[in-house]
Amino acid sequence: MRGDVTTVAVEHPSRWQSRVRAEVAVVVRDFVGDRCREYLETPETAVLGRVITDFACGGKYLRSAFQVAGWLTAQAECPAAIRAAGSVELLHCFALIQDDVMDQSPRRRGAPAAHVTFAEWHGRQGLSGSSQRFGESAAVLASDLCLVWAEQLLRESGVAAQPLARALRRYDLLRSELAVGQFRDVVNEARRRPTLPDVLAVARAKSGNYTVRRPLELGAELAGAAPTVLTALGRYGSAIGEAFQLRDDLLGVFGDPGETGKPIGDDIRARKATAVLVLARDHADGAARRELRRLDTATDLDDAAVARYAQIVEESGTRQRAERLIEQRVDEGIDALAAVDIPARADEILVHLARSCTDRAH
Repeated sequence: MRGDVTTVAVEHPSRWQSRVRAEVAVVVRDFVGDRCREYLETPETAVLGRVITDFACGGKYLRSAFQVAGWLTAQAECPAAIRAAGSVELLHCFALIQDDVMDQSPRRRGAPAAHVTFAEWHGRQGLSGSSQRFGESAAVLASDLCLVWAEQLLRESGVAAQPLARALRRYDLLRSELAVGQFRDVVNEARRRPTLPDVLAVARAKSGNYTVRRPLELGAELAGAAPTVLTALGRYGSAIGEAFQLRDDLLGVFGDPGETGKPIGDDIRARKATAVLVLARDHADGAARRELRRLDTATDLDDAAVARYAQIVEESGTRQRAERLIEQRVDEGIDALAAVDIPARADEILVHLARSCTDRAH
C-alpha cells in the first residue's frame, strides 16, 4: 500500500529530478577533476582527462535519479546519497564508451564518440600508427578509469561502513550483469534470428536492470530498506527497465537524430537484434519478411536501404505493438509499488520516473 498520501511534496518530481541531476553532476565533475589532477597531469595523459570529464558531465543522469529514489524509500535525502549516486554515472560512462567502440558508433550525445575524439587527437599530434586503432585503444583505457573511479566514489561517498559493505554485493551484481548482457548483445545479432524472449532477456540484463532496477535497489540497500521493499522495487525495476529499453529500441528506428544525438538507423546498420526489429520480423507479411531477411544478410546498408527497413517495420504494425508493450510494463511497474508501504514522496517520484523515462524523445 502507499505511504501517507497527505504529505505535501516540496518540489514537483520533475524539479526534483532536475535538481538531483545538477547536484550529482557537480559531484562527478569535482571527483573526476580530482582524479585527473592526481593521475593525468602529464602532457601525454591530459587528453584522457579532458575526454573523461566532458563525457562524465553529459547525459540525462537517469541512473543516479533512480538510485536516489531508491534511497528515499528508507531515508531522507542527504549528501551521502547524492555522492553515492555519482558512482552509477561513472559506471554508465564506462559502459557507453566501450559500447561505442564495439558498435563502431561515430557519435554520442550529438558529439564525436570518445574513440573518435582520441583518433582525431592522434592525427593532430602526428603520432605513428593507425589513428583508428589508437582511438579505440585509448577509449577502452578511458572506460577502465571510469570503472575504477566509479567504485572509488561509492566507497568514499560517506555512506556508513555496514550498509556500504552490504550494498557492494549488489553493486557487483550490477556490474557483472552489465558485462554479460553486453556479451549476449554482441552474440544476438539480427542474422542469428533470436526469438523475442531471448532479445528481451538480453535487454533486461544489459540495459533495463542496469538503468533502473539495480541502481534503484542499490540506493534502497544503501539506505537500509526492508526486504519487502527491495522485493517490490525489484518488480518495479524489471518492468520499467524493460519498458525503457523498448522505448530506446523505438528511438533507434524512428527517433530524431537531433534529439537522440546519434545517426538514425544505427541499430539497423549494426544488425542489432532489438525487440522492435524482432517484432517486425515476426509480424511482417510474407513478402515483407523475405525483404527483411534479404536486408539482414546484405553486406552493407546504405541510407535508402535503412529507410526501406524502417518503412517495413512501420507497416508491420510494430510501432503500435511496442507502444502497447511499453504501456503494459509501466502499469505493471507502478502496480508493484502498491504492494508495499513506502513514503509518499518516494512513491510520487518513482511514478514520475517510470513515466518520464519511457515516454521520451531521446
